[in-house]
Amino acid sequence: MGAQLRELRQRIRSVESIKKITRAQELIATSRIARAQQFAEAARPYSQALVRAMEAAAERARLDNPLLEGVEEPRRSAILVVTSDGGFAGAYSANVIRQSEALAGLLRDQGQETVPYVVGKKGVSWFTFRGRELGGEYVGFTGKPSYADARRIADDLLEAINTPTDEGGVDEIHIVSTHFRNMVTQEVRARRLFPIMVEDVPDEIHQAEAGAVRSDNGGSGGSSNGRAAARTDVLPLYEFEPSADEVLDALLPQYAGNLVYTALLDAAASEWAARRRAMKNATDNAGELQESLTRESNSARQAEITQEISEIVGGADALAAAGSE
Repeated sequence: MGAQLRELRQRIRSVESIKKITRAQELIATSRIARAQQFAEAARPYSQALVRAMEAAAERARLDNPLLEGVEEPRRSAILVVTSDGGFAGAYSANVIRQSEALAGLLRDQGQETVPYVVGKKGVSWFTFRGRELGGEYVGFTGKPSYADARRIADDLLEAINTPTDEGGVDEIHIVSTHFRNMVTQEVRARRLFPIMVEDVPDEIHQAEAGAVRSDNGGSGGSSNGRAAARTDVLPLYEFEPSADEVLDALLPQYAGNLVYTALLDAAASEWAARRRAMKNATDNAGELQESLTRESNSARQAEITQEISEIVGGADALAAAGSE
């Protein structure tokens, strides 16, 4: 009985230590979520201005850029998979990998070969363990991405799409990442980044709208064929020097880097939210286990005391019986 009580007390101390660790991780994740959201909010005005300028330039430029015009029958696609560097985030990385595999299967059914570009140690380890050849791997910054990290990824993707498929290039670029909706809900999304489809605008609408540019969005289902989302707002007037084509060529790399950067910021907030939720659940479970072990320890202690009292009473009865004889 004494050995069992000592074991229970040792387990209670171990669970208490684990509970302190998970609680600390939960508090850290909570503070990091707010910081990631601040970074995303700070980047939003630049993103909006860049998109509007690029739309205006694309509407006036000649559509002879591989980032704007896709091939009729794409043969090879790049998939940027955004996972996490660290653990303690529940099924965050597993959900992203599962969605990327679903998208890859859909593209293969369409006759395309897929090349994964993986962000995060979890994703890199998963693909490497299964012997998958990676187009690129990027680790060490998922919790706090910078624009330099995003630009490095975007440059690799742009180099791939600007290279002919016969020489190892790709025809399309897709991204699978986690979208942050709120502290409770984060959803994995798959969408196509490039080529951007530029819509033709009728002459009667041309004066009211400066153009309509869209990027096919497959949503959470991973489809690569989305419907056009026509713009109804009026783009500001721009004057392009030396020409809209040259301005567009300069804007497209910035646009690609910004797309990747915003996706990384969104994924970082989602990662910290998932880690906070996982650590909160772990803390709650540790508390419940601690209470259960405490009750079991109290029961064992009570049983030990009862046994000791029974032995004392039994001994006293035996002495009394011996004295009466």
